[in-house]
Amino acid sequence: MNALPLGALRAFEAAARTGSFRAAAEELAISPSAVSHAIRKLEDLMGVALFEREGRVVRLNPAGEALQLSVSTGFDELRHGIEQVSGRASNHLRLHCAPSMAAQWLMPRLRRLIAEHPDFDIRLSASTDYPRFLNDEFDADICYGPPRQEGLTVIPLGEEVVCPLCAPEMAAGIRIPADLYDHPLIESEHKRLRWNAWFLANGLAPPSPRGSRFDRSFMAIAAAVDGLGVTLESTRLAEREIADGRLVAPLDGVAHDLRYMGHFLVFPAKSKPRKAVRIFADWLARELGLKPSAVL
Repeated sequence: MNALPLGALRAFEAAARTGSFRAAAEELAISPSAVSHAIRKLEDLMGVALFEREGRVVRLNPAGEALQLSVSTGFDELRHGIEQVSGRASNHLRLHCAPSMAAQWLMPRLRRLIAEHPDFDIRLSASTDYPRFLNDEFDADICYGPPRQEGLTVIPLGEEVVCPLCAPEMAAGIRIPADLYDHPLIESEHKRLRWNAWFLANGLAPPSPRGSRFDRSFMAIAAAVDGLGVTLESTRLAEREIADGRLVAPLDGVAHDLRYMGHFLVFPAKSKPRKAVRIFADWLARELGLKPSAVL
């Protein structure tokens, strides 16, 4: 058999992974017809069909599934080799992070990471379009809540404490949990633990909604600092505001705090994580007070 064209193999890998010639074309910045032509050429050279075609719907057949496993592994090894030779594996990290975790916790610490690893190069994105690692755009993600995608290594980043927080001047009027009925309650709409859960955990009926609503924790924290009301937030995300006295926990030691596993470090599990991921994961564990073995 003649050598198989790398471009045709790349088109096959993208189409097999995405399940769509059109999606593969968008990823490779070529036309769907070019993807179809490349795969037809690959099938002709190999003398075997790789996809079942029903109109515009394509599915891998058993031969295609077998080839996908080998081709995907081959591209992973090729990418790993290029990274090792270029040095990118040791100092370049493409990281996505949940927006509030990035703004409130990670960004203030990046100086410590760079001080510890002066050659470390990080590209950080905090968009709301969470990566699915389909096109090798990111190496790792710090996500909020367990990811639903399969095929990922998922590492919990420790338990977080969630409790009422407010500006010091508002705290004077909050001595028992029931006092919160008399104050505006800031709602963070995408939190997994919200006010209803907190009131029920403290043996109280949840009040009717009142107060400002935000779709990101960092905005809810800023609103509480500005005196707009009491927010129910993770002390991890609000640690700077608590440390410098802009926010206080008025019911500390009085009410029942909520605890949960909020954030997770995730990266593709199909190959050994890059050295940059391992460096970052080890640093992250130490910053969070976790054992390194709990991260990798």
